[in-house]
Amino acid sequence: MKRLFLTLSLLVSLSATAQKSLIVEDGGLGQYKAIMKEEASLEAHTVFVPQDLSAFDKKNPLPVLVWGNGACTNSPWEHFKFLNEISSHGYLVLATGYIPMEEKPYQGPMSTTEQQIQSIDWAFAQNADPNSPYYNKIDVKNICVAGMSCGGLQSLFNCADPRIKTMMICNSGLFKNSNRAQAVGGMPMPDKSKLKEIHTPIIYILGGKKDIAYENGMDDFHLIKHVPACVANFPVGHGGTYREPHGGEFTWVALAWLNWQLKGDKQAAKMFKGKNCLLSKRDFWTIEKNSKMK
Repeated sequence: MKRLFLTLSLLVSLSATAQKSLIVEDGGLGQYKAIMKEEASLEAHTVFVPQDLSAFDKKNPLPVLVWGNGACTNSPWEHFKFLNEISSHGYLVLATGYIPMEEKPYQGPMSTTEQQIQSIDWAFAQNADPNSPYYNKIDVKNICVAGMSCGGLQSLFNCADPRIKTMMICNSGLFKNSNRAQAVGGMPMPDKSKLKEIHTPIIYILGGKKDIAYENGMDDFHLIKHVPACVANFPVGHGGTYREPHGGEFTWVALAWLNWQLKGDKQAAKMFKGKNCLLSKRDFWTIEKNSKMK
């Protein structure tokens, strides 16, 4: 009887600590079929990673995308198709918040800016740990910090972290003094002077003039003169295309940026570089670049 009780207790314990996972859209369209999962060592985060890590090592490590969600939501429930697709092209994606096992709004406390720093710390620790499945498989020299709406504000709050290689701010921008009252309570609210702490190339991906973040994002872009910066607009409003199959149009522009900035992909660079860059020829997209990027 005692042995049975111990066995049942062990089973309950294992069940309680079992990590959730989900194959999203057949693993994505990329070369490396991805999985969305929890990691016991990274609480309150969702990890998107290629299912088979055997292709990655010191010579071919996984660049990292650190992601913050819209509305400071503590789950990437609106963005998991977008993030999964990016991972399937050879990225480790670390999203703030609890794993969304279905496309259903998350109800719970808001996320924090610190969770993005936790993601970066975790990537470094896992890459250095011989007992980790990610040992020597993470490219800690190539990290993008990104986010949508409030997640973009969280990213800008963290912009000074020296471990960041590039930034991607989606449907977001720092509030101006004239419209700060429009912000939702709990959002990080750095002053525009925060932009001076950006030390990497940065892209803003906005939803056009109907995007409620358009004014703030465009204002940020026009103020950033000390690092390469561009702003791409696609007229879909604030919600972007994240919930469309494989993340829709936003995915392909985001991937091109990441492939250029984190993998040195010269073909991807053509999406943004030059007077007649490929993005300027893509249907419905517009792009502006500062003098550091032209």
